[in-house]
Amino acid sequence: MPFIPHTEQEITQMLQTIGADSIEDLFDEIPTHLRAAVLSAVPTGMTEMEVSRLMRQRAEKNTKALCFLGAGAYQHHIPAAVWEITTRGEFYSAYTPYQAEASQGTLQLTYEYQSMMTALTAMDVSNASMYDGASSLAEAILMAVRANRKSKSRKILIPTTVNPVYRQTAHTIVKGQQIDLVEVPYDKATGTVTLDQIKQQAEADITAIVLQQPNFFGCLEAVDEITDWAHENNILVIAAVNPLAITVLNPPGEWGLDEASKGADIACGDGQPLGAPMSAGGPYYGLLCCKQALVRQMPGRIVGRTVDLDGKEGFVLTLQAREQHIRRSKATSNICTNQGLVVTASTIHMAIMGAKGLENTAAACHQNNNNLVVQLCAIADVKKAFAGAHFHETVLQLEVPAQQVLKALMQKGILGGFDLSLDYPELGHAILVCTTEMRNEDDIAAYAKAMQEVLAQTANNVASLQESA
Repeated sequence: MPFIPHTEQEITQMLQTIGADSIEDLFDEIPTHLRAAVLSAVPTGMTEMEVSRLMRQRAEKNTKALCFLGAGAYQHHIPAAVWEITTRGEFYSAYTPYQAEASQGTLQLTYEYQSMMTALTAMDVSNASMYDGASSLAEAILMAVRANRKSKSRKILIPTTVNPVYRQTAHTIVKGQQIDLVEVPYDKATGTVTLDQIKQQAEADITAIVLQQPNFFGCLEAVDEITDWAHENNILVIAAVNPLAITVLNPPGEWGLDEASKGADIACGDGQPLGAPMSAGGPYYGLLCCKQALVRQMPGRIVGRTVDLDGKEGFVLTLQAREQHIRRSKATSNICTNQGLVVTASTIHMAIMGAKGLENTAAACHQNNNNLVVQLCAIADVKKAFAGAHFHETVLQLEVPAQQVLKALMQKGILGGFDLSLDYPELGHAILVCTTEMRNEDDIAAYAKAMQEVLAQTANNVASLQESA
């Protein structure tokens, strides 16, 4: 907030009213050895003018470089109306709508979001959002363990083609509940996980399998074949999806060729591509949908539509198996904070764009990425790492360290991609490049020209070092 609302006099009056001498007295039940030490690294308070100056200085450090960086957060066009409406006071200041009679507007918007999300994913039910895509996957895993009562192993197959940040977050959240995340390696030729590789990791009892579509490399997994196999073996399927990509790809609710058990059981992902700016990492929100049979295992809030005693339509929170409402031990989640404001923006974004607009955006992303890859791979020492179909991200392999190349590209005003060397060292000098509808032919040509110059300069530097040696 822009100011501290309570004066010293008001604080004193409040303390006198409750019979306390100081704010510290309110925490006297906490043993001394459990209290935090002095926060010596925290600077002293600043005046409003000093804070404003500091924030302006930091804002000026934001780059205006051409962005070809993805890896989970994507630069898409957002119509101006989206955040103009989202930041109206009615939406901007609203919080959890516990009092339905005073929150009908917020509840209706959330209900519309849920309806749009189930239509987008072809699933039966959506909740009112999660914290972000990574924690949404973790919650989907917990949900699958609760729901698949035929399985006792608590083992989840998770291909290494799933976003490494998602995998790390999921492990952090579920490891304390004795859930084993079994990693499945990918095929080095295609950048996807094959059914044979999955079978090699699968034991007699597997609770669920996670499939990311498109996967972290931008490649398309064989989701139909794997979904059918999973259901034949009583394994639940968790789909981690890009909500924009599934406007042109088969949605998770339609995965599989077997009509009797068609579709993933749970769908999750990050809603950032739908109206949320990159914003240096957030806030975003996690989407979470499921089949009707699993709805009572779904964490978080669900908004329902009903009628009152007078027959008037109204909206209410329903199926709230949260720790605020029932015993903590029986709650489906304790970390399912929803992101109502960003969901508001997404709902408005989807309404403005419409189904056709979202499809056109996804198609433009795909076309631009194809154009970029063709131009970059025409340069010596640049090649595609994987064969096969992809969406708007592609892995490229270089002959020189990716970190050096990306740093040099940045000096030319280009965010050239994501360095894969830390998460996937087996790929060598590899980068993940992303192209959305925001990049035009000139941007792509500029990147290709800069890449050629950087690689030529790097080669000259290496040659000079060899001569001097």
